[in-house]
Amino acid sequence: MARNKTPDAGEILQGTLDLLILRTLILGPAHGHTIAHSIESTSENALEVEQGSLYPALHRLEDRGLVSSEWGVSDNNRRAKFYRLTAKGHKELAAATSRWRRMTRAIGLILGESNG
Repeated sequence: MARNKTPDAGEILQGTLDLLILRTLILGPAHGHTIAHSIESTSENALEVEQGSLYPALHRLEDRGLVSSEWGVSDNNRRAKFYRLTAKGHKELAAATSRWRRMTRAIGLILGESNG
């Protein structure tokens, strides 16, 4: 049954996806396909970004003022929306990265991992 399905290691939680998108955009403006590909390839294909999660996340980030967008032409000569990190997005990326590092350290401590 789908509702009892255990999340796969490759599934990305909403807040984590937001962080990964912001981190990807630090490299410069990109359209959705490029953002998804960058996350997947940088994670050595351990993380899969579905369009059904990516575009709502991009719209949410844009609504919060963390990214801005404009229409342009992609490498394959197609019209595409390019997303860019805003100044507010840069600040949120720094704060979210700090929160993530504190959380993963705390979880590591609970799991008995040393940071040694």
